[in-house]
Amino acid sequence: MLKAAISFLLISFHFIASAQAKSIVFEAKEAEKIIKVLAADSMQGRKAGTQGCEKAALFIASEFQHIGLQPIAGGQFLQTFNLKPGQSLSGEGPKLNNVVGILPGKTKPGEFVIFSAHFDHLGVGVPENGDSIYNGANDDAAGTTAVIMLAQYFKQLANNDRTLVFAAFTAEEIGGFGSQYFSKQFDPAKVVAMFNIEMIGTTSKWGKNTAYITGFEKTDMGKIMQKNLKGTAFSFYPDPYPEQQLFYRSDNATLARLGVPAHTISTAKMDDEKYYHSVEDEVETLDLNNMVQIIKAIAESSRTIIAGNDTPTRVPALK
Repeated sequence: MLKAAISFLLISFHFIASAQAKSIVFEAKEAEKIIKVLAADSMQGRKAGTQGCEKAALFIASEFQHIGLQPIAGGQFLQTFNLKPGQSLSGEGPKLNNVVGILPGKTKPGEFVIFSAHFDHLGVGVPENGDSIYNGANDDAAGTTAVIMLAQYFKQLANNDRTLVFAAFTAEEIGGFGSQYFSKQFDPAKVVAMFNIEMIGTTSKWGKNTAYITGFEKTDMGKIMQKNLKGTAFSFYPDPYPEQQLFYRSDNATLARLGVPAHTISTAKMDDEKYYHSVEDEVETLDLNNMVQIIKAIAESSRTIIAGNDTPTRVPALK
């Protein structure tokens, strides 16, 4: 029954996929199509463990399939795991799903570059002005949209020397359990870099065509990204909110603690993000044109790392 339901949804969502497009272009209209599905009221806020969250997982899996990514071990894009005792979901079921797809590397298949975001959010709460759904358009349907669009781009480009892993995590909002499970499936010594993407739908404190990198000073990955964007209109900056310890508060943290140059890219104004964790975090509040420029910048800035020409330094071991 479950397999039949998954097959039905994979077919139903086929109209979204644009991996057959001949041109390699990032467009706001493509981002809008994807993010409007993820942040729709029908997803019921994508709280981990709910039907809405699993519906979102199936949508992402359908996108990965039609793009032409390879599934993870076991032949499925869904990476299923169980919560451990004490990891509460307020009575919801214990089985959860990440979504993971792979593009094998041409010359260095045993070296991994990860692009990731979390797709879960807060679900349904007490109505505020008639709205009770925490749609999570910026947090983090925006990042998940970026992962899907990057998968489309690199599949069309078809020249990655290192293996690319595209991961959408569940359960970030309740403790980061999805990324913790995912991280255990890799030898950290073989993970060259992780580009985690969180809340890129609004403009940063510096305005358009800018974003920041958490933990910038911990490796030289940020400098490599800046180098690859030299001469463009886009700029990456170090995290301007060091007091908030953002480097260890997102899905990059587990691999970062194991030494992987794993950083989060964001534009969120953490001292003044108006719709953060509110029912007003809707697609209509986002700057999709700017968001697409950020996704394009991530693709360009990762170029030499994917090609194997640059290898970021490792995160110093925690004492």
